[in-house]
Amino acid sequence: MTDTPARLLGLLSLLQTPREWPGSELAERMGVSPRTIRRDIDRLRDLGYPVEASRGVAGGYRLVAGTAMPPLVLDDEEAVAIAVGLRTAAGQTVDGIEEASVRALAKLEQVLPARLRRRVGTIGTATVAVPATGPVVDPAQLTVFAAAITNHETVRFRYRAHDGAETRRRAEPLRLVAAGRRWYLVAYDLDRADWRVFRADRVTEAQATGGRAVPREPPATDLAAYVLDRFYDLAPSYRAVAVLAEPASQIAPRLGPAMGELTDLGDGRCRWRSHTDTVDWLAFRLLGLGCAFTVEEPPELVAHLKVLAARATAAVPD
Repeated sequence: MTDTPARLLGLLSLLQTPREWPGSELAERMGVSPRTIRRDIDRLRDLGYPVEASRGVAGGYRLVAGTAMPPLVLDDEEAVAIAVGLRTAAGQTVDGIEEASVRALAKLEQVLPARLRRRVGTIGTATVAVPATGPVVDPAQLTVFAAAITNHETVRFRYRAHDGAETRRRAEPLRLVAAGRRWYLVAYDLDRADWRVFRADRVTEAQATGGRAVPREPPATDLAAYVLDRFYDLAPSYRAVAVLAEPASQIAPRLGPAMGELTDLGDGRCRWRSHTDTVDWLAFRLLGLGCAFTVEEPPELVAHLKVLAARATAAVPD
């Protein structure tokens, strides 16, 4: 192989396999001399790839962890697998990696050949995931916004309000925020000349326009807190206090990160004081614990549970 860039990419692809490669085997695979392999290894090191060499009969070359993340070379199957995995992570709102998943997905889908994008889309259509506890978000909409944020472009999209009314929006996206079980887009609405927060699960037909976004002062330093404040101002929220008929040690793993405060009461019972949330979500959390409970407050949660109980009873035939 006489094309040096192509040879380096081929060599890098081999070295990314987690094993040690003897120089003679690399030379045979690449169709060059061991001396050329040694020069190519030095070129990869100059480019920032940490290639380690060991001496001896069983010695060889292998790629090790470095201080920075160098570019990776992926074959078709690996690229498709990563794209599908990132789509799943973005749609499920995995705590701590949501925004990074969307950014990585936007970068990967930008360079995927059309044939691989079709494969990723086919796999997504043919698979069904266990639904998350929050609204479903289309990863394709998120990747459009992520790319537009990176490229400082304006976007247009359809947005469905809480009452079901749909409007067309033109906006300059600033940041995607994963808050609780939902994705939000913080953007400057060009038609309303003000900052707005959009729920991503209510967005359709998102497209980058190619127009440049104007640099603006963000509406807040902490955008996550800004999003939560905006929506808690608009929707009533509550803190629940309930007595659960199991000890705190058994309840805590079921509540997970959004545990709130648990106090053991003895006699196999504990009291749960929740974080602030809507009555819908508080009811869902309590019913999902799989134990008997008594709600002490708020009265709105008690009323909501009565409605759910009546609905469930009506759904069961005599």
